[in-house]
Amino acid sequence: MTKKKKAPASRLSVLVMVFYFLAFLLLALRDQSVLGYILAFAVPCMIFLGTSLLPLLFPTDRLLMSLTNFLCALGILLLYAANPAYALQQAVFYGIGLAAMVFCIYLVRSSRTWRRTVLLLIPLSLGLLVLPLAAGEEINGARNWISLGPLSFQPSEIVKLLLLAVLSYYLSRRKPLPCLLFLLACMALLMLQKDLGTALLYFGTALLLYWTATGNLPFTLAGLAGGCAAAWLGYQQFAHVRLRVSLWLNPWADYGGAGYQIVQGLMALASGGLWGVGLGLGTPTAIPVYESDYIFAVLCEQFGLVFAVCVLLVYAVLILRGASVAVSARRSFHGLLAMGSVVLIGLQTFLIIGGVLKLIPLTGVNLPFVSRGGTSLITSMCLAGFIQGVESLNEDDLEADAQIAMLER
Repeated sequence: MTKKKKAPASRLSVLVMVFYFLAFLLLALRDQSVLGYILAFAVPCMIFLGTSLLPLLFPTDRLLMSLTNFLCALGILLLYAANPAYALQQAVFYGIGLAAMVFCIYLVRSSRTWRRTVLLLIPLSLGLLVLPLAAGEEINGARNWISLGPLSFQPSEIVKLLLLAVLSYYLSRRKPLPCLLFLLACMALLMLQKDLGTALLYFGTALLLYWTATGNLPFTLAGLAGGCAAAWLGYQQFAHVRLRVSLWLNPWADYGGAGYQIVQGLMALASGGLWGVGLGLGTPTAIPVYESDYIFAVLCEQFGLVFAVCVLLVYAVLILRGASVAVSARRSFHGLLAMGSVVLIGLQTFLIIGGVLKLIPLTGVNLPFVSRGGTSLITSMCLAGFIQGVESLNEDDLEADAQIAMLER
């Protein structure tokens, strides 16, 4: 990457660090909170680590890194304004996520063959999805959580990464049958967990990745039709899915009960207006599960519609930049791995924001990088690491081509 390309991304990372330093400092002065002062320095330091020090280890896309860190820090800021304890947990997981991103970049760069790895990932994935059925905890109608003392996690979040590796490997070798069998097994286990939101995410990612790899439109449309049939079956079988659809159509019918969350979210969107009520103001805690499902509504209330649109543009640029990395990959597997990561981030963003804006029924997935949740944040950082790992290989190939061209002159 040339110095001219590095300069705008470096300036952007500096602006991001200054923005979050001032935002956390403002809240710390308001609350006279030691944690606020700590985060005012710690969060910009982690952003500096991700955007300036990490590229010294590997060739990376600095713009992509700056956008990723901006979203992670935004989640910590919104959580701190509502519940400082949540913000501290999220900041810790942000640091772990940065380490996980480095590991994924190294993994993509160093792994030469994935055949044996993939053969291990398939039983590991299915085993992780079986865990909630054997000893899981049911939340909001879905039995998809595992609790280990004070810690809890969703195995399906980890399986996202394993699913991508398996699908990318077999599709890059034009072997769709193992992909189909593996996907069906995962979907069946998710249906048993009643976790239809994650099942939709898996299915949509697999379908788009298949179309990207093969360009086979008839089979892709057939898969889409099969997915619609499975969604209808899930609607018929699960009462909590029927409830979500009915609340999507008319949340006011049960305002004091099941529709309360949707209505409060819509009120938060409306009260924010164009410019928001101000950082740390408003009533975010009036929204049930504001820290995860409805974090976008909190953002809209405090910062306003204009800032929310800017955040959506950040996601759009991140997705387009990631797609560009995937298209530039020299190896089919790496291209599909990067594209699958982009599709997962983009589809999950659409599902949750579409649900908050009442464009589609709420699915209960997290907003990537922003929503509270250690497993979700680390998984999102790993997806960014896959993209950065492929970009790192692309940069190596470009440097190799340049050296060959110089020798041939």
